[in-house]
Amino acid sequence: MDNASILIIEDDKAIADLLVYGLNREGFRTSAASTGAEGLRQVELARPDALVLDWMLPDMSGLDLCRKVTSGSAVPILMLTARSDIADKVLGLEFGADDYLTKPFDLREVAARIRTLLRRIRQAGTPDSPAADDTDTIRFKDIELVKSRRIVRKNGRVVELTPKEFDLLRTLCEYRGKIFTRAELLEFVWGSGFSGDARTVDTHIQRLRKRLDVHDWITTAFGIGYKFEKRQP
Repeated sequence: MDNASILIIEDDKAIADLLVYGLNREGFRTSAASTGAEGLRQVELARPDALVLDWMLPDMSGLDLCRKVTSGSAVPILMLTARSDIADKVLGLEFGADDYLTKPFDLREVAARIRTLLRRIRQAGTPDSPAADDTDTIRFKDIELVKSRRIVRKNGRVVELTPKEFDLLRTLCEYRGKIFTRAELLEFVWGSGFSGDARTVDTHIQRLRKRLDVHDWITTAFGIGYKFEKRQP
């Protein structure tokens, strides 16, 4: 986990330099970008293991950049911002951030949160890993979900999901036919301490449907929530 590559996208040079220095001391390999466009290029070229992303950038909103990155990648994102309102936190998570930390921050907490995000991602293993036991695998349509390695394949190819997308899919799959309210899904997947609202669930459901083409499996119970269809694969 140490020696992972971390891309810091932050336009305040003093903060960026502090993060580079502190995370390097924690054993990470860091690089920095001061604009959204530069950050997006580095994401595409260098494929970092995680992003530390500022909310306010000179050329685009960090939220817009977050949405661009998560549309084509499952790289975990820790958003740093001076905004402390709960509504802002929820908005950041809805746009694809995996975690959120307000400024001023403690470098030790930044490092700890990055390690937590990386740990969740790396539990997925690699495409060449030995096949898991069938009791550990959920299959439907052309998709298989391996619980112990937190990996999802479609037509045999790994589909990159964020940690919360995986947890949401697993929860729905393990309770086929059960209608979950949005509040129940927030409790199951995000935990009782999460301060978000139903829009967070809706956004993640939309992403799952799009990435896996499972519109006919993850269905909407209008006025209530969502369910995973109870039928044979």
